[in-house]
Amino acid sequence: MIHSLPPLNEINDYDPNSLTVDKARELIQRYLTPVAEQEEIAIYDALQRVTADNILAPHNVPNHNNSAMDGYAFHSRELISPTVELKVVGNVYAGHPFTQAVASGEAVRIMTGAVIPEGVDTVIMQEHVVREGDSIRFDNKQISVGQNIRLAGEDIKQGAVAVKTGQLITPAHMGLIASLGIPTIKVYRRLKVAFFSTGDELSSVGEALKEGQIYDSNRYSLKGLLTSLPVECKDFGVVRDNPSALKQVFNEASQWADVIISSGGVSVGDADFIKTLMAELGQVVFWKIAMKPGRPLAYGKINHSHFFGLPGNPVAVMVTFYQFVQHALYLLAGQETTTHLPQVRYRLAQPIKKTPGRMEFQRGIVFKDSDNEWRVKVTGNQSSGVLSSMTQANCFIVLSQECGSLNIGDWVEVELFNGIM
Repeated sequence: MIHSLPPLNEINDYDPNSLTVDKARELIQRYLTPVAEQEEIAIYDALQRVTADNILAPHNVPNHNNSAMDGYAFHSRELISPTVELKVVGNVYAGHPFTQAVASGEAVRIMTGAVIPEGVDTVIMQEHVVREGDSIRFDNKQISVGQNIRLAGEDIKQGAVAVKTGQLITPAHMGLIASLGIPTIKVYRRLKVAFFSTGDELSSVGEALKEGQIYDSNRYSLKGLLTSLPVECKDFGVVRDNPSALKQVFNEASQWADVIISSGGVSVGDADFIKTLMAELGQVVFWKIAMKPGRPLAYGKINHSHFFGLPGNPVAVMVTFYQFVQHALYLLAGQETTTHLPQVRYRLAQPIKKTPGRMEFQRGIVFKDSDNEWRVKVTGNQSSGVLSSMTQANCFIVLSQECGSLNIGDWVEVELFNGIM
């Protein structure tokens, strides 16, 4: 859960009107303590869970020397002549070890994964051999001792850490753990995340719109964003712009959740009560950031729960989630090696207008131009309410706070969506 937060005047360089993205990330990370509770689950159900203990290899992987190719196994002492001729004395299949010793002048036909028999130390691919009856012939050029053999323990040695504590389990980890014969592992319990939208103008999908209302899309975006993370989420619906209603939902959500996420209600206005309720029920760390979109972003606590108050505009919700919330949720869930989104660089295919003073995350499209060079361009209208721009984009174009307008051919930092979605 969250540590006690210092008063605002104790946070160095705190300025709610111009807090930088990096400073906001630093402040958030300062108060993140991962969940401690653990449970044991079947490896079959372990995808996107976080390990709570080191997983040690009970045996070597592979647990025997085996062939990496379909071919013929023989001893390297046969390589004394430019042309090698050997008698084939048997076949070796995966799961069926060859029990006889292979003598000088002999070889065995061997399949991928089969145990290397006694008396051989090299495998030649079948494509490099001429076979006539029970004999094979091949040129010994470019053949090295021990080639095409996987050694016992080559992947993981017995007793070594196969998967460390704090690792988010991927499909590759599931296969690796299964290869060790381990049926269950210890993981941290799922982080509990409550979310809701605020605003009198919002109507839920399926309801008839009244005059002046819009459908709430933010909860659906948040549901999709949270589903891909190692969390358990609970939707608290749409909450009206009413202090007592908001307070009730805050109290209910904080009794269940480690983290509460709201969208809307954190900008400056007469109907924006969230900042006041944060101060009443918990603490406020910050509520504005020098970024676009997403300037009105609140972070602090509600009772004992972390709280992220995201903007109301749909694109700003997704941008602030990716830039701040996602990283925090991974850390709170117990992942020790999580990092912020990786960036790559591309040249602009069109100019971008920007005024220094705020960091910007523009929706972009990375593509190959007519010269087969990778370039990036914006999707068009960069308004934070144009959610279709997120469906058209495949990246964020990241423009630093100090950056001004850019020209065609200038290099820009890009965060590719296939690395985050």
